[in-house]
Amino acid sequence: MRAQPVRILDVEAQIMVSRIACVGGGPGGLFFAALIKQADPSVEVTVFERNRAEDTFGFGVVFSDATLAAIHAADPVLRTALAEHGRHWDDIEVRLKGQRIRVGGNGMAAITRKTLLQLLHERAEEVGVELRFSHEVPADPGQPAGYDLIVAADGANSRFRDRLADVLVPEVEVATAKFIWFGTDYLFDGLTFVHEHGPHGTFAVHGYPISDSVSTFIVETDEQSWRRAGLDEFDTAQPPGASDEKTKAYLEKLFAEQIDGHELLVNNSRWGNFRTRRARRWHSGNVVLLGDSAHTAHFSVGSGTKMAMEDAIALADSLLAHRDDLTGALEAYEAARRPSVEKIQNSARPSLSWWEHFGRYHDAFGPTQFAFHFISRSIGKERIARRDPDFVEQVVRDWQSVHGGHAPLDTPIRLGEREFTGRRLTEADLTALHGEGCRWLTAPESEDQLPQIYDRLGQAAVEVVAVQGGTPLTRSLLAEQARLVHGVPVLIVEPGMDDDRAETLLLSGRADLVSGERA
Repeated sequence: MRAQPVRILDVEAQIMVSRIACVGGGPGGLFFAALIKQADPSVEVTVFERNRAEDTFGFGVVFSDATLAAIHAADPVLRTALAEHGRHWDDIEVRLKGQRIRVGGNGMAAITRKTLLQLLHERAEEVGVELRFSHEVPADPGQPAGYDLIVAADGANSRFRDRLADVLVPEVEVATAKFIWFGTDYLFDGLTFVHEHGPHGTFAVHGYPISDSVSTFIVETDEQSWRRAGLDEFDTAQPPGASDEKTKAYLEKLFAEQIDGHELLVNNSRWGNFRTRRARRWHSGNVVLLGDSAHTAHFSVGSGTKMAMEDAIALADSLLAHRDDLTGALEAYEAARRPSVEKIQNSARPSLSWWEHFGRYHDAFGPTQFAFHFISRSIGKERIARRDPDFVEQVVRDWQSVHGGHAPLDTPIRLGEREFTGRRLTEADLTALHGEGCRWLTAPESEDQLPQIYDRLGQAAVEVVAVQGGTPLTRSLLAEQARLVHGVPVLIVEPGMDDDRAETLLLSGRADLVSGERA
């Protein structure tokens, strides 16, 4: 299992700090410790981990092919792990209402978290990092004592981040959907999304293989379905370790046909609400945040471990580039990483939102449109077509079979007494819609302002709702509330909208009409 260590960083001069403590022995902390020790063997690097070496919570980690280049260039440990112990796939499969829709061009690889951690333990020890397991570090000022730099890689519930809250200003957004993390001895072919409507509501699975014998099995549902199913009885205040056996039995029965009667595997498996975490600053004094302690992104975009390992590379690089200036190094690290992290978090929000509303989409769409709606939550039709042209051609054919053979933008539509020859409206068309029968709504900038606008949708019958302003996500959510809940046709007005964006909105069922003109 051992991979040969490499040195990809400049080692001509030593860095100023002589003792580094890394609190947290997850992938990000271990990777950083090994990188900086390789780069400057004179530095004393110690990793403090509260759990035992053999303890691992969770089942697998997943990486997309497109995201691995920087990590591989820094050290081949992950590449070796994935090649020797991981599973790779190209297709995403969506299972809905008895059908299985496959979408290609989505190369990904996964590995068990325990195997990855074992390899990272070995790498760190090979280069001289001291690993202290079963060692709880108090999040007190100056602790651990005697270190020039403390890397707080202590996870999403970071005590260091919370202790320094006045300076770091952490923020958290709590998702409404409930999720729970299992494994299963059923082997999925690749990343698979399974949706089952049971007696208490709709439940969905993110499943993917992480070895030759185990798959990750993450389940999400809305809070109402969760409560109706009686799955709210487990005491989540228990210390880590205990798993929710009642939920395990319930989900094994619900998804029995989908996993051929295989069992679910537990490992600290308990329901929670995903928390997206941010911090206005990532460092204070000689303490710096790394990985989940600084930022999280919903697991549906598969970026948590990737972001932590990329943080590790950037922090090591910054320390070497600013050898005599610790504050400058930490500022450079944050400046280098923040734009990429924020981009991932921004793209993760529409994905997380999709999982908060998937029960609605399950009821409204057929399997192919449902799959397109899902895949297009963060990318457009043209990009999906480059990955899998056959899938997009099927989506278009399905549209044409319903709409008399017309291409999406050229499909006529009648709204009351008005008939339009196509789905893209001009400025003159928009002017004509400012009247009786059309309700114009301005989407808010923030999702938490949507409920008060939703209340206005049912006040009077209208022929069409026109949505403008806000963000792409709030426009889509407001439009879907009108279309899917109230059954009213929707126009989305988005200045500068190109054909790709317009067709994506129509084919996905997010809008009935579109316009790139200003209202």
